[in-house]
Amino acid sequence: MTNQNNTNTESNGKNKALFDPTDAVILLLDHQSGLFQTVKDISVSELRTNTKALAKAATLLNIPVITSSSVPDGPNGPLMPEIQEAAPHAVFVPRTGEINAWDNELFVKTVRETGKKTLIIAGVWTSVCVAFPALAALAEGCRVYTVMDASGDVSEFASRITIARLAQAGVVPTSINAVVAEFQQHWNHENNEEWAALYAMVAPNYGAVIESFQKAQEVSKKAAVGS
Repeated sequence: MTNQNNTNTESNGKNKALFDPTDAVILLLDHQSGLFQTVKDISVSELRTNTKALAKAATLLNIPVITSSSVPDGPNGPLMPEIQEAAPHAVFVPRTGEINAWDNELFVKTVRETGKKTLIIAGVWTSVCVAFPALAALAEGCRVYTVMDASGDVSEFASRITIARLAQAGVVPTSINAVVAEFQQHWNHENNEEWAALYAMVAPNYGAVIESFQKAQEVSKKAAVGS
């Protein structure tokens, strides 16, 4: 895709309705192989893809990523490797049995040391591993977003009731495509193709749109050469 140089490129952080990517840190919590087997509100493949896209978006803008896991040596299993692959700069913080990551002093210290006040959280389970630190961080004055389709829970009911709980408390539930768009802000980046690839990851039908557009351009160029 080509740059649209006449687009307003000012940070959407100046629009208080949207978050400021320069103030953001991504927290990816307990995306573990064992816990994935309990997820019922989203397919595991979609959950993993969306989480990887979130990590990749962070890499494109050098946004800090902090991961943690609950009892990785037990039945909950190891973290999905795609996170570290997509975000090599991600920092892993071990926990010592705490269910709520915000109860771990090292985890909170690591978040605070980023200097960021906008927390974008995803994890498994949504009702526990996402909700508990989200509510705790909100109570301490952070601005908190939860990426619901990069998170998973044991049932659709658990997911729905958690969205209600979070929203009533002041946490902002959101989706992966919304987060990617708020990060990207405009199509004036030199790496527009990489941003387009993220949308294709989380919305395969959009990938088909891109493919058809590219093919149409190729056919048009060939026709112009042959005329």
